[in-house]
Amino acid sequence: MTLHYRFVQRNARFFFALTFFILFSSFSYAQTYKIKGIVYDARTKETLIGVPIIVKDHGGKGIASDEKGEYNLSLPKGNYILQVDYIGYEKREISISLTKDMRLEIELQQTSIGLQEVVISGGRADANVSSPQTGVERLEIEKINKLPVLLGERDIIKTIQLTPGVQGAGEGSSGFYVRGGSADQNMILLDNVPLYNASHLMGFFSTFNSDVLRDITLYKGAMPSQFGERLSSILDVQQRNGDNQGYHVSGGIGLISSKLNVEGPIQKGKSSFIVGARRTYADAIGRLAGIEEMKNSYLYFYDLNAKLNFSLSDKDQLSFSGYHGTDKMVLKDDAEINWGNMFGTLKWSRIMNSKWNSSTSVFYNQYKYYFGMNIGMDMHGKAKIKDYGLKQEFIFEPNKNSLWRFGLSSTFHDVGPGNYELNSEEKSSVDLHHRYSSENAIYASNEMKLTDRLEVIYGLRLSAFMALGKGEYYNLDADNNVIDSVWYKSGKVVKTYVNLEPRASLAYKLNNTSSVKAAYARTVQNMHLLTYAAQGTPFDRWTSSSNNVKPQIADQYSIGYFRNFSNNTYEFSVETYYKDMRNQIDYKDNANIQGYDVVETELRYGKGRAYGVELMLKKRLGRLTGWIGYTLSKSEKKIDGVNEDKWYNAYQDRTHDLSIVSVYELNRKWTLSAAWVYYTGNAITYPSGKYQINGKDVMYYAERNGYRMPDYHRLDLGATCLLKKTSKFESELAFSLYNAYGRENAYMIRFRTNNDDASKTSAYQYSLFTFVPSITWNFKF
Repeated sequence: MTLHYRFVQRNARFFFALTFFILFSSFSYAQTYKIKGIVYDARTKETLIGVPIIVKDHGGKGIASDEKGEYNLSLPKGNYILQVDYIGYEKREISISLTKDMRLEIELQQTSIGLQEVVISGGRADANVSSPQTGVERLEIEKINKLPVLLGERDIIKTIQLTPGVQGAGEGSSGFYVRGGSADQNMILLDNVPLYNASHLMGFFSTFNSDVLRDITLYKGAMPSQFGERLSSILDVQQRNGDNQGYHVSGGIGLISSKLNVEGPIQKGKSSFIVGARRTYADAIGRLAGIEEMKNSYLYFYDLNAKLNFSLSDKDQLSFSGYHGTDKMVLKDDAEINWGNMFGTLKWSRIMNSKWNSSTSVFYNQYKYYFGMNIGMDMHGKAKIKDYGLKQEFIFEPNKNSLWRFGLSSTFHDVGPGNYELNSEEKSSVDLHHRYSSENAIYASNEMKLTDRLEVIYGLRLSAFMALGKGEYYNLDADNNVIDSVWYKSGKVVKTYVNLEPRASLAYKLNNTSSVKAAYARTVQNMHLLTYAAQGTPFDRWTSSSNNVKPQIADQYSIGYFRNFSNNTYEFSVETYYKDMRNQIDYKDNANIQGYDVVETELRYGKGRAYGVELMLKKRLGRLTGWIGYTLSKSEKKIDGVNEDKWYNAYQDRTHDLSIVSVYELNRKWTLSAAWVYYTGNAITYPSGKYQINGKDVMYYAERNGYRMPDYHRLDLGATCLLKKTSKFESELAFSLYNAYGRENAYMIRFRTNNDDASKTSAYQYSLFTFVPSITWNFKF
């Protein structure tokens, strides 16, 4: 404890001294005038990311718009010409006379035919080399729509899984693993609101309707200090504002699903709305076709996205975002299953002055599920999670070389693990205790350009988690057996965990085309997913840190080399990482984690480690674009009481992961695409033998996750035909062929006694898809 205190004390003094020095130095530059503003599309009024704004005849001096479409350029007094040249938009030159700080909104007109290349970009064209933020991928919605898709539905999560360090949880799952972490160690945010389950139809579709989204950012390395609450990554998804100048309708009609989006002004020039809706109808088509199995059965999902945006003044913006999604599965009179997410958030953004911005947001979100089955007796169950949250943030920009971010966040969690009823001759029910908690954080970070070659981002996050009453909490002995229990009144603090989470990353430019980057981050997670299925299901149980369950903690170190070629047309990167994880959770043999109130007795704890190398070669520009991504990695656990206390492979451990993605613009009308993926099969526990008890076969399991699923590989093909494109109407046909060569990849493997020889056990492989063709008509007017 003394060593820990001294470590924290010394680090606190170090961060204070470093912060004071850099803050003081940020005021020491000569006074200049600022030009600030937003870059946006003239037709849709959407902000544009990564637009270069160059000061003509000044040696290429300039800046690019950030993730909000904003820019901030500092220049001495004088006359200048700003040059704005962005792919897909008409080039502009703007003359200005700079005598004081000024605000300049830049409006860009789309060209008649824009390039449709696929780019995973990071703002500036040379961001791969110059940005100090490591382990980040930014995807632009407009530039991923040409990729081949499953069942005609564009899916951003499936696209993310094609990048190095990110691996899909398996076929039929929208879960993903980042740098050796489990699926629940990823925070998925939609308009800054966390989603506990981002899947539809058991993972075949994701929650996100790409037509209403603006941009997607995945942080898999040293995530910025404003983000926390998960161990491995943050997926930050933002919905776009509607057009405040004119009304537009867009959508798509596919074989099993359709969508429709409407946007336009509420008060022209001052406020706007956008509403998007999707629904599948494969079950309805089956009933119309007379398929017997589909009679009195239903299988569909629908979701609704909405956003309202109001310009209250030149300095104030108010927005409301909402989402509601539901899945429903009914199998005649035998079973009914449904689940879904719902949230609403209100955000007020204010420009306080030329150096200070503020944003305040509140949100409510809910995830719930229900199931009912008739298996000779009626069985019902339901569960619900509710969050109430608040976030306040300030951005301070003292000069062009320094940007500070300060803030605080607070979330109240209400986790209802479930109510279960069994209607048999003797009716029984289980009502699991709710778990209440408060998760809070304050943070500060600074992005600083120290020299022309060196840029840094450093910050500190202080998180505090409190497990709260009302409820019964259990005291356990060293063997995880219950000693006694204590009842806590509503609001009573059961246990508090406080953690410091330092973050730092830097980029040192070796020259104009290459750099070296390094990063360190500590992350903490207090919400934990308990699941039997490795891919996860909608009915998994969430639990929070308590007097028995400690927060998961990870320290990640990374270093990489980054190089651009041919005027930023090609990008290459190689990055290696090591992640040390503590308080990792696994389960004892034959654990009961679903319908048992004292779930802590079923859990075991220990440590984990993950390390690997990621390589990426990307072509950003031209008629042929795409990337090759490869990851060589290892992920292991060492849990007390599991696998004889020895290290073993985590389920998500994959030695090799390779993705090859290409898009070719054949001509103005046709665009072709292909994606090929290969990865090592997941680690899994299989029976090593069997024995008989009272004439019944009992499987014997030895090493935890000591076997492997078969290796996975698949080729997807796509083609987009532009039918018509004018200033008022646009339509296209999108064709795709999922799993083009019909590979029967293993979804699951089950073992049972051989029908011909009872002394033998046979393994049976189950697959989901072979060839899956689809066609979708997309339109916009």
